[in-house]
Amino acid sequence: MSDISNIPGYNLVTLMKRLEAATSRLEDLTVFQSQAIQGHDEAVLPSVTTADNETIPSTTPVAVSTAPAVPPAPASSIPVPEPVAVTAPVEEELPLSVNEFDNFLNEFVTPFVELSKDIDPLVKEQSEALAAAFKAQREFLRIVSKAKRPDTSSQAYIDLFTAMSVEVSKVQDIRESNRRSNFFNHLSTVSEGSPALGWIGVEPKPVPFIEDMKDSAQFYSNRVMKEFRDIDVKHVEWAQAFTKILTALQAYVRDYHTTGPRWNPKGEDVSKVAAEAVAPAPAAPVEIAAAPAPGPPPPPPPPPPASVFQVATEPAPAGGIGAVFAELNQGEAITSKLKKVDASQMTHKNPSLRTTGPVTESPTTAAASSPPSKPSKPASLKYKKPPRMMLEGTKWIVENYEGNHEIIIEAEINHGVFIHRCKDSTIQIKNKFNAVTINECSSVGLVVEDLVSGVDAIKSTRFGLQVTGKLPTITIDQCSKGEIYLSKASLDVEIYTSQSTGLNVNIPSGDEDGDYNEQYVPEQFVHKISGGKLSSSIVEHNM
Repeated sequence: MSDISNIPGYNLVTLMKRLEAATSRLEDLTVFQSQAIQGHDEAVLPSVTTADNETIPSTTPVAVSTAPAVPPAPASSIPVPEPVAVTAPVEEELPLSVNEFDNFLNEFVTPFVELSKDIDPLVKEQSEALAAAFKAQREFLRIVSKAKRPDTSSQAYIDLFTAMSVEVSKVQDIRESNRRSNFFNHLSTVSEGSPALGWIGVEPKPVPFIEDMKDSAQFYSNRVMKEFRDIDVKHVEWAQAFTKILTALQAYVRDYHTTGPRWNPKGEDVSKVAAEAVAPAPAAPVEIAAAPAPGPPPPPPPPPPASVFQVATEPAPAGGIGAVFAELNQGEAITSKLKKVDASQMTHKNPSLRTTGPVTESPTTAAASSPPSKPSKPASLKYKKPPRMMLEGTKWIVENYEGNHEIIIEAEINHGVFIHRCKDSTIQIKNKFNAVTINECSSVGLVVEDLVSGVDAIKSTRFGLQVTGKLPTITIDQCSKGEIYLSKASLDVEIYTSQSTGLNVNIPSGDEDGDYNEQYVPEQFVHKISGGKLSSSIVEHNM
């Protein structure tokens, strides 16, 4: 074995010096650790000098805390941190149209409710219901500004109108339940004007619709001002305040919803926006406690479902994809259930069987294969025009009344009356006036006194006309089932009929009992040609 000291590049003395330096360095680290534990402010690693006077510089001074070291506590004794206070969420930023509607409520609706409190408890209750309807409409407009237009037949769209409909119905019910109230004109003013909130369903012209409702309300508000003008001025202020509400609403709709509610084409689904409105916002900071100590790990997830192409060894269910593949995997046994066809049933061996016609589709199969019919529009979405009665120049307009038997008109001699699409109602026209027309009405009773021109009935059914004074003519066109009661002064009246059936004229009998003799208007005629001319005569029926 050769001497290792003779190997080039190898120096045993140098190796020993390096081992001494490493040992000294380890000792210095031990001293540094003990000083840090005992609380020295600063511990510095000393420099190390090797055997051949090589100096290894110390590291940078390290600051050591004087606090004594604390051993880690066991997991069971870890203190729970204090609850952390979280501030309430930032208030929702509303679009300009909703902010302007809030200003409208504060400037016009709220003062009107305050004025109503000084009138009567019934008027106060009705005004509060009206204010609730406006607040419901404000929420509707907020949803409209953040949601895209939904399907009008969806339940979510229908639900948007529920709150408003309930409150407007309260307004109407208060009026109808208190017809004997001394403030009936007040109740009628609000009742006639409250349907103006229905502008959200009138497209593309909601502004004229609000104008019509304002005109209907002014018929009764003018009565209020006329009755209390010299008695109590607060009633006049109340009537004017309600008119201002409809005028301001009309201006708001003209500026922000000219052709109807302006939905957000980039918005979210209406159901999601409406649900966010229901969730209450926290009113104060919420304390969130620290999470509890971690428990055991959750169980592993369930195994994935079996492949649809895997055939189970157990009997397959009656339906589903498993039953299909179970049938396909039967192999040759799949034909075991087929019906054996006898030679007498084979068409190629029996030509007489070919004469039968093709198999027709059964009605049941045809009905099943036909596409479903389009559902009808929900009744809640079918817009119903509100009733109104107003004087335009010299012409009274009475339309859309239903179930009202207390309609009275104080007419003048140059006035005309137009009654349109009324149902199950009674209209009384007092004083002598020019003419009256009944158009597309059903089950309507009309009582008139004296007329300059006459009465026209067009496309109406089951109507009644009573004349207490004198009139020159009655014209009946495309009507059915009408009753006419004449007075003694109107026996010289001329009655013109065309395309009408079931008409009867009741003529005073002249008795003191005031009975009438009923005469039917002929409907059946016979036409003959004589001398190149056509002549017509009534067909007489001898009973």
